This record gives sequence, C-alpha cells and structure tokens, in this order.
Amino acid sequence: MEGTAMDNRQAFEPREIVQEDDANLRITWADGQICRYRAPQLRRMCPCAQCVNEWTGERILRAEAVSDDLTIKDIQLVGRYALSFRWSDGHEAGIYSFRYLRQLCDAGATDEVSEKDGGTDAA
Repeated sequence: MEGTAMDNRQAFEPREIVQEDDANLRITWADGQICRYRAPQLRRMCPCAQCVNEWTGERILRAEAVSDDLTIKDIQLVGRYALSFRWSDGHEAGIYSFRYLRQLCDAGATDEVSEKDGGTDAA
C-alpha cells in the first residue's frame, strides 16, 4: 500500500524539464513518462484566477482568445512543486503545479501522445 502511494507521488516529480524552443516544453517524469506541451495549449489551460472563476471553476479565458503563435518568454521554478510561465501575450499569473501538468498530459491535453523512455521507434 505504501509503495503505491510513493509511486503516485513520484509520477508527479519531473526528472527533466526542457524548453525545446519558444513554443514547446518537454517534461520527463520520474516514472519515465515523457510529456510534450505546446505554449498555446498550456496558456489556454492556465489555472489562475484571471483565467478560471475561483468560485465556480468555470474557465473565463476563451481558447480562441489565445493566438496559435503564442510563445514562452520565461519559465520559473516555483518551489519544488510547480512552474510559472511568462507568455508572449504578457500573461504571467498562472502557477502550474507538477501534478496539474501531469494530469494535462495524461488527459491528452497535449499535442503529442506521451511515451515512456525507450518506447519510441527510431524513424
């Protein structure tokens, strides 16, 4: 039982965080899962109070309001639990917990299918 709880916690710990270019982020998680995120998708899923109603949980930010050309201007580590982004549209209020980022990946809210280390075929 304890092993399962530890495994679940470790799944939300990044082993590597790489900004591949201005619009793409890759996170390799402790369990070997690799998730890729595009800047516009992450911005559209911003969890801050400006983008999501704190009382109802309703998304205030409309997806069409975020340009497909949006880029990441800066990424900051927030403690040992989250990332904060400064976007090319000037927004920088969201704190994306590692748990939230992993959930986005697991839910298919990223461009590419997530994969395990060594699970991809060479082209």
